[in-house]
Amino acid sequence: MKSIILIAAPAAGKGTEAAKLKDEYNMPHISTGDILREKASEDSDLGRDINYKISNGIFVSDELIINILKERIQKEDCNNGYILDGFPRNVSQAEAYQTMLQELGKDLGIVIVIDIDKKIAAQRIAGRRSCPNCKAVYNINNENLIPKVDGICDKCGTKLVQREDDNEETYLDRYNTYIEKTSPLIDFYDRLGVVYHVDGNQGMDYTHEQVEKVLGEVK
Repeated sequence: MKSIILIAAPAAGKGTEAAKLKDEYNMPHISTGDILREKASEDSDLGRDINYKISNGIFVSDELIINILKERIQKEDCNNGYILDGFPRNVSQAEAYQTMLQELGKDLGIVIVIDIDKKIAAQRIAGRRSCPNCKAVYNINNENLIPKVDGICDKCGTKLVQREDDNEETYLDRYNTYIEKTSPLIDFYDRLGVVYHVDGNQGMDYTHEQVEKVLGEVK
């Protein structure tokens, strides 16, 4: 299986799709945010440095992220591909990632872009609820994602929360920022011939069907 970079606007279903692919193909789902937090918890000079930066809102350099990612994808569970989430975020990071892959003799794989209409995404975001404990995500505006007990996580019984920025007005700003920053990144990968677009407007199951078609074509 080829490695997969997932790119999508907030509320397009990237996290849900990554979880499905992880379970279905037994591929590690690598979130740069998660591996940074994991490193930050280590009792080492590097761990303490990352923890300080994260705790104080200080920018973590691309070089540091690349080095940590390089260490992660050399682990045995990545030998048959992995799902990359949250990286790269811009062309500079993509170029650094390309150089790193060439050094390791690894294939880039494919880039799947989940496209979603701005208004549909804004409606989704307003209904999103998440579990602060197990990180499960629900949506009160989607009958397939409504929790069994109102306001309670199905998986661990924790009270669900709505993030402060999960409102339409804030979301529209985030969406516009995503388009501005991500378009050059998509163009970069498009020139390499590795970009596949899927429709994120019709619901999670439909999106996954489209992703499955892509994977069937590129195997």
